[in-house]
Amino acid sequence: MAASFRRTILKLALLQESSRSVRFLVKDRSQYRFLWSVQKHNIQVEQSQNKPFPVRWLSVCTEDTPNPRSLKFLPGKPVLGTGTLDFPNSSSADCSSLARNLFQVEGVKSVFFGPDFITLTKMNDDVEWADVKQHAIEIITKFFESGEAITTGVTPPESNVSEEDDEIVSMIKELLDTRIRPTVQEDGGDVIFKGFEDGTVKLKLVGSCTGCPSSNVTLKSGIQNMLRFYIPEVDDVEQVEDEVDEINMNVFLELEKKLKDS
Repeated sequence: MAASFRRTILKLALLQESSRSVRFLVKDRSQYRFLWSVQKHNIQVEQSQNKPFPVRWLSVCTEDTPNPRSLKFLPGKPVLGTGTLDFPNSSSADCSSLARNLFQVEGVKSVFFGPDFITLTKMNDDVEWADVKQHAIEIITKFFESGEAITTGVTPPESNVSEEDDEIVSMIKELLDTRIRPTVQEDGGDVIFKGFEDGTVKLKLVGSCTGCPSSNVTLKSGIQNMLRFYIPEVDDVEQVEDEVDEINMNVFLELEKKLKDS
């Protein structure tokens, strides 16, 4: 009996506390029922407002990278999920409409997709990031809101490890995948294994690592020292380019030279 009375007193106290901000003069029971109905409705509205609801907007953030010509875009949701894809030029972006659209932004030289980020590299220092960011964020936001697939017909490899690799190559790839690549990806780039021959590990740097002033330091002081420490068979680390990439780079340099001379 006493416990029931205390619960009633507590309910009345809470009711009084919740209604303290609004003061009414209650003259009859009908008005009391009206006020109670209003208060009950307000409680229900407050409860419904606290329920989670789907967010339809997307907030794209940007991060600087060690390369002043590269900028990292974070859409707040998975891009590839796992693995990376490099688009050094617009002709290599057939598998992704998002990449093709980003190449339409004036001043964009290359596009790179990571697990949860996109890296854009601008053509030169004359290109202002403010202009590129505005258009790129609009494109990225519109794309993710559309629900379209990031790529079609291409599955980025999650790991470089292959059953055909010998023991040393397997150790090199495992060390790259577990210790080196995640760190490089945090800076908007990636390291791709291209071969191991006569003690030399051949690597391709992509994303923000391409043309980065500190890429040689990363390659020699960082990657090479770590590989040599854990794998005595490694003597040196060398940066390489695909033949197609070298041709594209030469064409780009010639075009850039013509633009400067004109």
